[in-house]
Amino acid sequence: MIYADNAATTKTSAAARQAMVETMEKTWGNPSSLYMHGQLAADALEAARRKVARCINADPREIYFTSGGSEADNQAIVNAALQGKKKGKTHIISTAFEHHAVLHTLERLRREGFEITLLPVGEQGLVKVEDVAAAIRPETALVTVMFANNEIGTIQPIPEIGAVCREKGVWFHTDAVQAAGHLPIDVKAQNIDMLSLSAHKFHGPRGTGVLYVRKGIPLLPLIEGGAQERGKRAGTENLPAIVGMAVALEEACGKIEENAAYVSRLRDALIDGLSKIPHCALNGAREPRLPGNVNFCFEGIEGESLLLLLDEKGIAASSGSACTSGSLDPSHVLLAIGRPHEVAHGSLRLTVCEENTPEEMEYIIKSVEEVVAYLRNMSPVWKELERGERQYVIQ
Repeated sequence: MIYADNAATTKTSAAARQAMVETMEKTWGNPSSLYMHGQLAADALEAARRKVARCINADPREIYFTSGGSEADNQAIVNAALQGKKKGKTHIISTAFEHHAVLHTLERLRREGFEITLLPVGEQGLVKVEDVAAAIRPETALVTVMFANNEIGTIQPIPEIGAVCREKGVWFHTDAVQAAGHLPIDVKAQNIDMLSLSAHKFHGPRGTGVLYVRKGIPLLPLIEGGAQERGKRAGTENLPAIVGMAVALEEACGKIEENAAYVSRLRDALIDGLSKIPHCALNGAREPRLPGNVNFCFEGIEGESLLLLLDEKGIAASSGSACTSGSLDPSHVLLAIGRPHEVAHGSLRLTVCEENTPEEMEYIIKSVEEVVAYLRNMSPVWKELERGERQYVIQ
């Protein structure tokens, strides 16, 4: 099986697995307990916190462990909204193609009386800094823009957006779930006030993540209960997963330039090869783009059939976010960049990593060519396009 769905989840690295097993065997106490086993666990927890902090140039006291990126997004946004409301600030700015962990949280806040502005991203899938600046008002409590899009891989101008927010006195949060471990992150240099990441996107375990909150920003708990995470996130810490995450992130950040260069070559080979298929289009700008992300639309076919037939050929891929894979609706990301419904339904996302090979890219290209041709040959819509009874959307 060729695994090309790393944006959905990555294989846990050997180093992370080993660290988790050792933690379960040797440091199994509750970090909140005062006796020796508890204090050994507390020491391991704080060591992991320091590792994560170093990877993003933060202070360890600014790192809060969560169950993953979705929880971190929720806590950051809800916290900013509630803190802003105290000062009469009930306006939040985001984009039309954020992950649903952000969009659904914003929709809930809209129902509660907050005003939400979703900025356009254009056909290239890039947020304009000037649009952010123009949308900020005196009553703006938060700007939240993802670091890199989870479906089409476009990288946003995070330092510049952060600088605008800092100048105007507005908190800036970024969902960096797809970026962490793949792109350099420096929360100080990039003017980031809050940041979310998730371990299983960079070869760490599922079910754990991080919320970074800049020192000086008050943080309200999303989950009530115990006093864990300095009273900001109740629940006994998942220490094995946290330790595994810290090891995986440290490992990824230590090879970030080497891995990015290699994976970018695989990505470019895929883009060049798939671009030769008639009436297809790369979704989003080719640059700046995540090293391992390739997303195409193929006119005249359904993405679900494409995925099933690729699976039969031993290729694991997706048509978009794994969090919405059960939905029959076309991707909101593709609609946001202007793809019409009938074309957005025929999308394919391939996300590769440093464990993939050039030979696998050649096989993927050949397989996609064969499957697209097969599906088009069966499609009445494609036959109408060939006869000129319909006009092609993708030329």
